[in-house]
Amino acid sequence: MSRQPRSESGPSSQVGRTFASFAVANYTRYFIGSMVSNMGLWMGRTAQDWMVLTQLTDHSSTALGYVTALQFLPIALFAPVMGAIADRWPKYNLLYISQSLLAANALVLWILDAAGVIQLWHVMAIAFFQGVISALDNPVRQAFVPEMVPMRLVPNAIGLNSTQFNAARLLGPGIGGLLIAAVGVPACLLINALSFAAVIGSLVMMDRRRLTPSPPRRGKGAVREGIRYVRGRPDILVPMVIVFMLGTFGMNFQITNALMATKVFGKGAGEYGLLGSIMAVGTLAAALLAARRSHPRLRTLIIPLLGFAILTAVLGTARSYLIYAITLVPVGLCALTVMISANATVQMASDPEVRGRVMALYMAIFMGGTPIGAPIIGWIGDAWGPRWTLLIGSIATAATAIGVLAFIRFHDGMRAVLQRGWPPRVALVHRQD
Repeated sequence: MSRQPRSESGPSSQVGRTFASFAVANYTRYFIGSMVSNMGLWMGRTAQDWMVLTQLTDHSSTALGYVTALQFLPIALFAPVMGAIADRWPKYNLLYISQSLLAANALVLWILDAAGVIQLWHVMAIAFFQGVISALDNPVRQAFVPEMVPMRLVPNAIGLNSTQFNAARLLGPGIGGLLIAAVGVPACLLINALSFAAVIGSLVMMDRRRLTPSPPRRGKGAVREGIRYVRGRPDILVPMVIVFMLGTFGMNFQITNALMATKVFGKGAGEYGLLGSIMAVGTLAAALLAARRSHPRLRTLIIPLLGFAILTAVLGTARSYLIYAITLVPVGLCALTVMISANATVQMASDPEVRGRVMALYMAIFMGGTPIGAPIIGWIGDAWGPRWTLLIGSIATAATAIGVLAFIRFHDGMRAVLQRGWPPRVALVHRQD
């Protein structure tokens, strides 16, 4: 019997569209290496947070807030300069250097803990140095994606990157929590340090002849040029405002989950780690859906942001660990949908020669807001109670969504952008969306 050809809209084409970037060998190698490394990273973060809460302090959310802030503060401080470096030097070489330094930093944390000499100030110093390296690593990794895949596959590659990151997040905290309970914190910290070998190895195995490096930006004034470029692009500024508020007041689950698990529900390391894995179910689903989109849309920023605000309020009022855990799934889906859409919008709207600086500013705004939000959220947890750490995030993100809608409606410049359509590389949305 002869086989009928499949419709282009059938299941096969849908699956093919979801994993289209795997046709690029360099990207596939990078994907696998990054997933292994990210799994170790989430295990290490779970161990670090648990160590701060139970080993170095008496469940101090303020101390955990400071550690988190120091980890992200350098991203805000040094992002413009690091973005200029990312546009000036080959991103492949910079990524090799940054990943090696992150591995060394993680190894130092393990050595200090295994030797039994670890103190809170050690964790803070290591967190700050990790932030310095990440200030370079983040924009380089973001801008490296279009060098591995053609521009038409960039949204798909971004979605798949988020898939592997959240698949690692799905497994890492849960495994980390179990390992902490079974063999202690040092085992997780060592695995994190060793896991960087996977992404470094993927870089070594790449065929560099098949990369398409962006043209280097030479000369002075690179930082000012990048800031001026972003300032003149309302279509880039709107996603940046959204991710700033989401990252500053909404995405503090590193703190809020720990507080809710230990102080409100009286749970231990295993249950705390499990919350991160449960939330990652939603973020993984969002990443897979994002990988199927040909381009992001304005509504995939605003609607999920409103959903995140409502669901975070549900988290803040949850009366049991089970309800809290179940609600984390749609919360994760909404949060990652916003982040992936914003990331894809900014990357595709940016010209290649300035993309490193734009992504550095994007990461500074998104992750750099954490040094502002984390200490505030930590203080709120100690002063007002853990539930308010979530309710404040709900109020802030709801206000952001309403404010953006008002800005688009009443701002002449942004209204003109929507009326003529977003830049051709983005093809985001017209007024009727």
